[in-house]
Amino acid sequence: MRLFGIPNCGTVKKARVWLDDHGVGYEFHDYKKQPIAEATLKDWLKQVGWEKLLKKTGPSWGQLPDSVKASIKDDASALALMLEKPNVIRRPVLEHKGKVLATGFSGQYDEKLFARSPHPNPRPHAGEGANE
Repeated sequence: MRLFGIPNCGTVKKARVWLDDHGVGYEFHDYKKQPIAEATLKDWLKQVGWEKLLKKTGPSWGQLPDSVKASIKDDASALALMLEKPNVIRRPVLEHKGKVLATGFSGQYDEKLFARSPHPNPRPHAGEGANE
């Protein structure tokens, strides 16, 4: 399980706390320290589309010239912008074995998400060997 984002983003912080509190093991990929590979972005775009992956809120998008904003019309134009300005990628992106499980975070992840894609450190549920 990999969580992609930037550490000072409030939404990323909340997602990390949620994952930690629910015993979900993950590796954190910091966009600021290690850019996202073009091949990874292309794969994400195939899976979820540019509309879901591009973050059109916040200062990074707001500071772009209107002509740049208007030019984003497809995967190719969104990819070019995301490679140049990774802060316009919706955060966080949760991925498991190359599959995008979620983009963004709204306070919690659906537990069923992890049933479909088991994570490396599963926490037993009550009645399944949990010592409570």
